[in-house]
Amino acid sequence: MSVNLANEKLMTVLVGPHLSEKSSRVAERAKQFVFKVRRDADKAQVKRAVELMFDVKVTAVQVVNVAGKAKRLGRSLGRRQDWKKAYVTLAEGQDIDFHGNA
Repeated sequence: MSVNLANEKLMTVLVGPHLSEKSSRVAERAKQFVFKVRRDADKAQVKRAVELMFDVKVTAVQVVNVAGKAKRLGRSLGRRQDWKKAYVTLAEGQDIDFHGNA
């Protein structure tokens, strides 16, 4: 596989940042950032994708499979899709800015 093709695949690993109260607290305390990732992504792929896209040094990655919630629409029952999130710990002095503040 060529380098460009490998980088193209890595660009699809991260679905987006997962912004919540918990992810904000974790980012302030432990320099961890939370991302929604593809369900077939592993830790190594997430690490390479974050380092490629944000030009930072990643020290650790933890992944969590999140079960979709059961939902009701009128009388019919449904279920949201399962998804995966990754907690990415950055090296000392590294930072990712999602809000665009310089």
